Formats: sequence, C-alpha cells, structure tokens
Amino acid sequence: MHPSPEDVRNQWAAHNPGLDTSPMELVGLLKRATGLLGGAVEPLYEGAVLTAPEVDMLIPLRHATEPLIARRIAERHGMSRAGVSKTLAKLERRGLIARTPSPADRRIAFVTITEAGAKAVDELFPRQLAAEVDLFTELGDDREWVIKALGRLVEAMEARAG
Repeated sequence: MHPSPEDVRNQWAAHNPGLDTSPMELVGLLKRATGLLGGAVEPLYEGAVLTAPEVDMLIPLRHATEPLIARRIAERHGMSRAGVSKTLAKLERRGLIARTPSPADRRIAFVTITEAGAKAVDELFPRQLAAEVDLFTELGDDREWVIKALGRLVEAMEARAG
C-alpha cells in the first residue's frame, strides 16, 4: 500500500523541518488528475493514425481561418518551439499538415491542416470528447466551481511564469 500524500508530506517535513512542503498536495492532485485523464483517453488512440498530443496540436489548425506559425502553436500548448517543430515535421511527412514559407520572412513557415489531417481529427477528437464527458460526469453541479478554480490556478501560475 502506498503512503497517502499527507504521509509523504509529513515525512518530508520531519526529515527537513525548514522545507516548505505546501505545494505537494496540489501538485500531487494535478498529477493524479492528469494521469486519470490520460488513462481515459489513451485507449482511443491505440492503433490510430494520430496520437493524442498530435490531435491536440492539430485542433487549432482544424478550424483556423488563416494559417498559423509554429511559434503560436508552441505558445498555445506551452511547448518548446523545438518540440513543436519536431512534431510538425512528423505530421508533414505523413501528409497531415502543410508548411509554406512566408514570402516576407523565409525563416517563418505558415502551417495549415491538410484534408487528410482534418479527416483524422474529425474521426478521433469526438471520441476523445466523449471519453472526457464520461470522465467528468461525476462532477455534477461542482463543474463550474472546478472550472473557476482551475482557471484561477492557471492565472496565478501564468503570472509567476511571466
């Protein structure tokens, strides 16, 4: 049996009395929630043409009215530009996106989703949403409170991150 988060926090506090262990409970809950979300969605992508992170990257492109640039995609996902560039290269090789150099600045490429990419997103994303709906059903009337609290958490973290 695993020790509870409170037990772990108390162990650290006893081992190092000056250590501020206050984030442990919140971070532990966030990690657990992320793990549960991943576990609910992961089976949908077994054998699929896309991974869940790839779908997440394609979603902003699916209904974009103009091409996006990799930097904007990286900012939206909180990812490094290098990580986004690597994923976009894989998606491009598979014909799911197209990158077109900007005529004004050859270092910038405009990213658009292809018909095959849109079809793959249209097939997978509704299934992901259905799994998420099911996962969050138990929230009931607490849903709005949870959304507000998580929004506040993100706001506070963004303020500290600059």
